[in-house]
Amino acid sequence: MLHSEIWDDQAAQSYDTPGTGMFAPEVLGPTVDRLVELAGGGRALEFAVGTGRVAVPLAERGVPVSGIELSEPMIDRLRAKADEAAIPVVVGDMATARVPGEFQLVYLVFNTISNLLTQAEQVACFRNAARHLAPGGRFVVELWVPELRKLTPGQQAVVWESTTGYIGLDTYDVLRQQVVSHHFRFDAGAGHEARLFRSPHRYVWPAELDLMAELAGMTLESRHADWAGGEFTAESRSHVSVYRTAGLR
Repeated sequence: MLHSEIWDDQAAQSYDTPGTGMFAPEVLGPTVDRLVELAGGGRALEFAVGTGRVAVPLAERGVPVSGIELSEPMIDRLRAKADEAAIPVVVGDMATARVPGEFQLVYLVFNTISNLLTQAEQVACFRNAARHLAPGGRFVVELWVPELRKLTPGQQAVVWESTTGYIGLDTYDVLRQQVVSHHFRFDAGAGHEARLFRSPHRYVWPAELDLMAELAGMTLESRHADWAGGEFTAESRSHVSVYRTAGLR
């Protein structure tokens, strides 16, 4: 499964869930607040900008935002909200694509760095972020913590959410550090039909991310359990890590 194939017209059309899920105010609000703070009045670049879930409200807060996005159907959805002048987007891979200019902030949210399926691609993503950053600029990564502690010997799958009409589970290949996320949605009609959306990922531990940052000339500035600044602990299911380039000498 290639991500350029996964994020097709159908996926783009169903991606936005206004007011709920990742679009819920309690999820999106703290994300945008923190990114405004980290941008510090400078320009921001979003890797995998998608339909503009974060970029649009960030731009509305006065932060100049550009984006990189692999999926043209996702960009088409973004264009229904903001034109090229408001949020310029380069079509391409976040590990290699270049955007003109220099940025104070590059950010990569909602586990998207795991869409890069090899360690080499993830390292290249960090290096690409560093190339875009001004001295003292920041690279922010939001990512889930692999839930391998939930795997008993011989078990390959973890159900991470089960609610009315929805089941989310991950299947792990611990030898290759790969995981496939399965999203089952059940219609409420008489047929009770299920729809399945799957996406492959390479899971990454925080310590491995820190080494990737070091290879790209950045150091860890902070790590929290969420966008609101909660303490990151051994029980945290996700983290928001902020890396920084060297400042002006």
